[in-house]
Amino acid sequence: MTADAFPGPVSRRSRMGALGHIELIMLLRNRSALVSALVLPLGSLWLLHTVTPSTFAAGDGERVAAGPALATGTIGMVLLFVVYSTLVGAYVARREALVLKRLRTGALTDGEILVGTALPAAGVAWAQCALVIGVGMTMLDVRAPASPELLVVGVAVGTVLVAALAACSAVFTRTVEMAQLTTMPLILVSVAGSGLAMPLEAMPSWAAEACRFLPLTPVMEVVRLGWLGTDGGAAAWSAALPQLGGALLWTGAAVWGARTWFRWEPRR
Repeated sequence: MTADAFPGPVSRRSRMGALGHIELIMLLRNRSALVSALVLPLGSLWLLHTVTPSTFAAGDGERVAAGPALATGTIGMVLLFVVYSTLVGAYVARREALVLKRLRTGALTDGEILVGTALPAAGVAWAQCALVIGVGMTMLDVRAPASPELLVVGVAVGTVLVAALAACSAVFTRTVEMAQLTTMPLILVSVAGSGLAMPLEAMPSWAAEACRFLPLTPVMEVVRLGWLGTDGGAAAWSAALPQLGGALLWTGAAVWGARTWFRWEPRR
């Protein structure tokens, strides 16, 4: 993959599309990344569904149904495993092979390189999210999305957030092998604390309040309001605005960090 792969004056969309096509081919050839992207999210949903009781005890003494909580949490799993984990490895691999350095000498801008590299993982993640919604509605008795537009916005913001966090994580990841270690802290903290495996309502109040400050928590709250909210339209958006604001703040900080610290060449 060289700068010569994008000759002539072409549009930004065409340049990123061409880079995304190349990255898709690379993803299909990477068996470990492909298995992680295609099997882990739905596999996690199946595993959690088999070992989790039908309801969680909420802090107010009521019971929270496990099916909807696990279905929405799996969307967070998709964002973490399909986008975040995959992209950390992709960014590091392209950097260490000097691909990113060569691409910067061509017509592609820095942003186009990062976005184009992320396109295949994002596309697979969105397809997985659609599949999770279908599985949730047909097999877990989860209602149809109450506010589909809000759900789409939540997934879109989450995709940008975890892609930017992947670029930040690539800064201190020296090799592709190390990516399995450097991605673990965010994955474990998010799974445990952002409501992916257990809703915040089932946590002690002090733990739930602390977990609301994690990067993926506001995204998951927007996703849940979009899918499980009782009211659609303006009411759902009004309830989601504080969480959406928090998600956008985290996304802006992650994008700024990626633009500021991302390394385009290997450390010597």
